[in-house]
Amino acid sequence: MSNTSISSQVRRNLSQLSQTLQGQPSPRYRGVYVRVPCRTHPENLCLELLGQLGLSALYLHIHANSGRDAQSHYIHLRLDETCARQWAPGFDTLQLQSALAQVLPQASLVSETLVALLLGPMPYEFPSLDELISALRIRMHIVQAAQSTSLAFHTKKAERPEAFWTYKKGIGFVIRNGVSLVEALTQATQPSVSGSTYAFSCYRATEYVCLLGIAQELEHCNPEMYQKLQHLWSHRPIMSGEFHDVFLRELGSIERPLPPKYFVPGDRVWFRNPHEPSADVEGFEGSWLMYLGNGLFNNFWDRSKPYNFTNKCVEIFHWRHGICQDRHGEARMDEQKIKPLIQASLNHPEELQHIMNIMARYREPRGVYTDAGGCIDTSREFSRWVRPGTADLMLPKA
Repeated sequence: MSNTSISSQVRRNLSQLSQTLQGQPSPRYRGVYVRVPCRTHPENLCLELLGQLGLSALYLHIHANSGRDAQSHYIHLRLDETCARQWAPGFDTLQLQSALAQVLPQASLVSETLVALLLGPMPYEFPSLDELISALRIRMHIVQAAQSTSLAFHTKKAERPEAFWTYKKGIGFVIRNGVSLVEALTQATQPSVSGSTYAFSCYRATEYVCLLGIAQELEHCNPEMYQKLQHLWSHRPIMSGEFHDVFLRELGSIERPLPPKYFVPGDRVWFRNPHEPSADVEGFEGSWLMYLGNGLFNNFWDRSKPYNFTNKCVEIFHWRHGICQDRHGEARMDEQKIKPLIQASLNHPEELQHIMNIMARYREPRGVYTDAGGCIDTSREFSRWVRPGTADLMLPKA
């Protein structure tokens, strides 16, 4: 059977699983579902997972149960409900790493990531244990890349290191023949490696960071697909909506939103600007970020100063006070003007509470702006499956 056929079957299996779960009483914390061969013992799989990650101390805090639907067997892993309520009250994972440090000898990014998945309010589904391991590694790669990324913000200008990239008119930036895609992405985004800072929009920056994390894992676990990906990027890049469709899955929706402070390290996150006039300024429609864990979101323009949840909400709120016009009469943003306003709001508890009441609610649907505000997205984005035989990451032709 071809990889395409296998992946199609896996998707059908997991679709069936979702339908089955929707019709059953379920715990509040849905956690992780892993497809397994029959007779796989739940505790053995849990121990194998934790052993590979060096997190055996978590074993006593995880419930592992087996199940079967019309397609195959699966094992359900979820965090103990008492622990979940204590460590992430109301599904707020922003303080999860601090909570874990009180109960685990070595709380780390990987333990925070796994626990955040295990207490998820919607099920995370994997066609194998190997895919779960790869998903965790991709998230680690993405966080490390985002922490190292520093760029020059620009909405109309774009630059790449010429030794690794070239521009094709009407197509975009492609890597030069013989160049490693991983190295090219690293050189373009990490000045500690390249020695230079290149111009990006925040949306394109998140694509490069996600792609780098995925490419690093493919190089490790699926070198054949990595070579195809590298070949593709030497002919054309995948961008915007196509990038989302090819590389990412999305959990949550306007109809079924994720909790507003539920984030998993490695998530791609959208903070929307709810103020229509300032959202019309190019580049200030909102802010695309990567969640780094420990309550922090990366800052593409100054990696030494990552955002926390409050800072990002307050910054976007004050964009409405920075609108001005350039010499051509076009609206632009005076970011220097709003910096003291941001700091003043952070230092004034009553004003800060007023701003957060406006901003820390769900965003409106696309194209809708109301006085109520709201900048928090209802979904999160993360990588598709990448392992040979179960990958649902299907590369288009070059």
